[in-house]
Amino acid sequence: MFMYILLGLIVLVALFWVGVYNNLIKARNGVEGSFSQIDVQLQRRNDLIPNLVETVKGYAKHESETLEKVTQARQQLINLPSDASPEMINNKSNELTSALSRLLVVSEQYPDLKANSNFQELQRTLEDTENKIAVSRQLYNSSVQTFNEKVQVFPNNFVAGVHGFNEKAYLEAPEAARQAPQVSFN
Repeated sequence: MFMYILLGLIVLVALFWVGVYNNLIKARNGVEGSFSQIDVQLQRRNDLIPNLVETVKGYAKHESETLEKVTQARQQLINLPSDASPEMINNKSNELTSALSRLLVVSEQYPDLKANSNFQELQRTLEDTENKIAVSRQLYNSSVQTFNEKVQVFPNNFVAGVHGFNEKAYLEAPEAARQAPQVSFN
């Protein structure tokens, strides 16, 4: 009789262990899947940039420094190793976003460029892509929160520790984005 009770307890513990392990795998896959959505949107933006740069070049010949910064930032993002961390990719992406913002500010100085339908369409598509990147980052951070909670709570933390599940880092906004912009009506 004692053997059956012991065997029953072992089966229950094993089933519990497998359930927790499978939930941790699902949560980790959710984090990886949500990051791949960011990657898809970053690639979409990278594909748009050469067309945007070429369109601006035709109108803003003496803005080569701004155009070079956009091109360099894009190239740095593309050249990241395939095993780059989400944080590293996010940092390079933020650098590219900053360079693109400067490029769009420069375009304001060229009325012919602003009126160009190609430029307008590229700008709309780029804005749409930036919005999708932001939504994808929110989804990623939500997935990270779910995963981290599963890794941290008892008794999951015991199973997670045995199998090497570690907390994931959130993607954070660059420091410059945390500062309130200065608005002046002078």
